Formats: sequence, structure tokens, C-alpha cells
Amino acid sequence: METYGLESLGIINPKAVYRNIEPADLVEIALRREEGVLSDTGALVVNTGDYTGRSAKDKFIVDTAGIHDKIAWGDVNVPIEREKFNAIKSKMIAYLQNREIFIFDGFAGADPMCTKKFRIVNELASQNLFIRNLLIRPTEEELANYGDADFTIIVAPGFKCIPEIDGTRSEAAIMIDYEAKTVIIAGSQYAGEIKKSVFSVMNFLMPEEGVLPMHCSANMDPETKQTAVFFGLSGTGKTTLSADPNRSLIGDDEHGWSERGVFNFEGGCYAKCIDLDPDKEPDIYNAIKFGSLVENVILDDKRHPDYTDKSITENTRVGYPIEYINNAAIPGVGGIPSVVIFLTADSFGVLPPISRLDKNAAMYHFVTGFTSKVAGTERGITEPTPTFSTLFGEPFMPMDPNVYANMLGERIDKYGTKVYLVNTGWTGGSYGTGSRIKLKFTRAMVTAALNGTLDSVEYKHDDLFNLDIPQSCPDVPAEIMNPKDTWEDKALYDETAKKLAKMFKDNFAKKYPNMDKEIVEAGPRA
Repeated sequence: METYGLESLGIINPKAVYRNIEPADLVEIALRREEGVLSDTGALVVNTGDYTGRSAKDKFIVDTAGIHDKIAWGDVNVPIEREKFNAIKSKMIAYLQNREIFIFDGFAGADPMCTKKFRIVNELASQNLFIRNLLIRPTEEELANYGDADFTIIVAPGFKCIPEIDGTRSEAAIMIDYEAKTVIIAGSQYAGEIKKSVFSVMNFLMPEEGVLPMHCSANMDPETKQTAVFFGLSGTGKTTLSADPNRSLIGDDEHGWSERGVFNFEGGCYAKCIDLDPDKEPDIYNAIKFGSLVENVILDDKRHPDYTDKSITENTRVGYPIEYINNAAIPGVGGIPSVVIFLTADSFGVLPPISRLDKNAAMYHFVTGFTSKVAGTERGITEPTPTFSTLFGEPFMPMDPNVYANMLGERIDKYGTKVYLVNTGWTGGSYGTGSRIKLKFTRAMVTAALNGTLDSVEYKHDDLFNLDIPQSCPDVPAEIMNPKDTWEDKALYDETAKKLAKMFKDNFAKKYPNMDKEIVEAGPRA
């Protein structure tokens, strides 16, 4: 039996080994093993059990001398001793003996000058299908000459940690050893942990190569190649807004910005399914077909997906190859971004639906990363929760925020990139009273930002949030451009807005006490 080098990991007697096999084979095996069922669209549907979102508090980084001074240690980047990492890894390897093992050898980074090789070792065929969809798939020739991986990720959701013995917080553990070039994921079947582990590795490696890693989606005009990137946490609209039928999709979540332009880290998309509407999001809806991996979506008695059903989680997901999007840019590379969009889902309902940022304001909002975590994206989140996530991706950024922020500022200066803050959250009141801004209005505002229409309209300065708000936009009612106008209770708006502005100020003062004065003064003036 060919083992493809598993012995180097200590897996010496697997029951069977499957490497880079076809989606049809993976689906057949997953069905045989009762890992999931087929929907009437042909997609494989699985239930991920107790873990239906990322388990941020179960993530650790091995603290070693070689990387200690490069990591921004704290509540997000939590250290663990190599001895504990190695002990858990050894138990996982023992657990995987005499089991079917699924390997996917693939790439991250569509720019050939920045590509990294990742080996994913899975216990589950369904998770192997997922990561096959999400990473860049090698050709037969590339696979034959693959060589050794730059990083290895071992995934065993059936192995449960014992916190009292293993030094973990729960039965799950997501641990990265940057020096050993190894990641282990135990106890969680949520496939997003695998893709975000790849992202965390790329976010550590890329700055040393002069590349800004970004938690963003990206698309471009198919004719002019004019490129835009969309920063934002899960639930803010990165995937939805970048899947524009009039533009080519570069990628929906993870990118690098080099001196040559933007490039996708991935070869697929991981889209939210909750309330998925074929009219509003046809590209994503039509991508849910044979070969896709769907998580936690409820099927009716005819096996048709009910995308409105939240009984398992609001964080229902689908992973599919980017080729499933008709207007995907393959390979996933674009030009230098002419427009950067920061997406936020403001549950207070007081931020404008779109506003223009100068360089200092862009730096301020980049390091602040305000949004509201929506239900289901992380364990324990049941309703929109205001949060400040540095760089719109703090859980995945291991280095000091200034490393990434300074790289963005340099690029805005060098290329004259325009930056906008777009609120995809609430209007007319806070969560529970107001309503979410309609997707068609957000799309219209983004389109106007990309095509230059917003360059020539009247702007009004908001003194509290220190933002410049366009007063008109094609296909958008003028009354929603200024959020206070949408509230019946103007005094309550003022009170709520001041509350949020103070949250901005307090967060910035606590996290970034040494930030340049010009950047501090570009934020809200509570």
C-alpha cells in the first residue's frame, strides 16, 4: 500500500490511504461512512456536531525562541509549550493508526512567486473534500513533482482532548507550531478551522516576503482589470458583495497584495447559506451542487435545502471550488487595488451606509476593525455582538498589528487607492428595532464607489464619527444616506451614536496607545 510519506508523521499502519482523489470518490466514501447525505442539488451535506463555528478560545500558538518576538501575544494569540503540543500530536497520531487516511496536497497563493505547499491529513473524507475545494488544486504534473510540503495540517475531529491532562480549554484544540511547520486540529468537525489555519500560516509568512496578507474578498472589472478588495469579518458581506455578476471574482476571503497586484490565497469559496436567496445571490445558490460540501443546512423530506432553518446554527456554510462561479478569475490574480472597501455590520444602526476615508482615517478603521459578530460565526454568539477585531481579522493575524497596518498605509500612499467604510448592518434603529440595510442598496453604493460616481457628489461631514458621507448615490434613496434621518427618535439616535463613538475611543486608547497622532485624530470625536 502506498502511504505517500505518512511514516514521517508517525502514521505507520493506516488501514488505507487516499491522496488527492476525485470529488466523486470522496463523496462515495463519505456516504459509505455515513458522514453525510446528498441533497437534491447533489451537494454533500454534513452535520458538524457541537462545533458549528470557529472555536477561537481553543486556538494556541507554540511559543519557541525562534518566533517568540514575532508574535503579538495576548488574548488572541495564546502561547502553549511545545511539550504540550507534541504530547497532543502524539496522541492524535496514535488515534489515526489503523484508520482510513485522506491526504490533500495543494497550494495556497495564486501568485507563483508566493505559492506555499500545504499537506492536509484528514480523518474524514468529507473534510478532505472541503479542503480540496478550498485550496488551489495541483495539476497532475504538479502533483507528480510536489516534493515536501511547506506546512502540514493534521485534522482529527474524532480525537478529543482531555483539558485536565492536555492543558487545553476544552476537548477541541487548534494549535500552530510555526517552527515545526505543523498545525493540529482536534475535536472539531467545523471545516472552517482548516482553512483559517492555512490563513494564519500565510499571515505569518507573507510579510517577510513583502506581501500584505488581507482578510478580504476581491474582484475586478473583466475588461479594464480595475481591482477592488473588500475587508470584513464573517457576516459583513465579503462573499456576497464580491460575487458581482458584472465583475470577475478573484476570491472571497483571503488574499495577498504584492508589488504585482492582488492574488487569492485559495482556490475556492466558503459562503454563508443562511437565508440564501437565488434571486439575490444567484452565483452562490447555483454553486451548491455535486462536489460542494454543505455544513449544518436542514433538508426537507425531499432532500431540498431549507436555507431559512436556523435550528442547528445560523452559521450554515458551503465550500465549493471557485470554478463553480461563472465569472471567476482563474488564476486568481488581479491588479493593484484602486478601491478598498471596509465592511462593517453595525448593530447599533448609527454608522452611515457608506463614507469616504482619507489615508489616516483608513489606517484608523483598519486597525480598529469594528463590526458586530453575527450569530453562529463563533461558539456562544447568538445575536449581533459589537466587537473590535484588529485588521478585520484579528484571530488570524499572529504578528503585531502595526506590521500589517503600515504595509496598507504605504500602499494607499504609493498607489493613490481610494478607501470607503461601508455599513451592511442596521438602519432606522439598533438591532431589534431597525432593519438591515437592503443588499440592493449596498450593491448600488459599492458600484458607485468602484466606477467613480462617488467622486463627484456632494459630501457632508459627520463631526461625531469624523466621516465624510456622500449625500446621493444612484439607485439609493437619499433618506438612508444619513443614518439619523432614518430614526424616528432623534434623541435616542444621538445617545446611541455617542455610546458607540466612546466605544471606538476607549478601544483605540487601550489597544494602540502609541499610535501616531494623525491616525488617532482621524477617528471618532466622542
